[in-house]
Amino acid sequence: QARLVESGGGLVQAGGSLRLSCVASGSWFSSALIGWYRRAPGEQREWVARITTAGIADYADSVKGRFTISRDNAKNTVYLEMNDLKPEDTGVYYCNALSRRGSIYYPQEQWGQGTQVSVSS
Repeated sequence: QARLVESGGGLVQAGGSLRLSCVASGSWFSSALIGWYRRAPGEQREWVARITTAGIADYADSVKGRFTISRDNAKNTVYLEMNDLKPEDTGVYYCNALSRRGSIYYPQEQWGQGTQVSVSS
């Protein structure tokens, strides 16, 4: 199972930016699909972005044009650059390895602690 540690969250004013990091332990990382998810208070965890082993990215409609996912396999790290943050982006952000079956993506069973992102209006 993947072991991932998220960091980089914090308090930011609407319109501001944050860069989240997700550091993995293990040689599995370079061959893994990686996704970012978030969970707002009282809400279910939702998918935000994903990136393939080749660096191909996809995003939820709510963050398209504002967030950028990237990876550095040499550092076992995936990033989520968040720009023009909105109060509705507030939540705990998690990364996880993904499996793909057809057009459906599944996260691994275990989740890390995540990192808190709070956007004030």
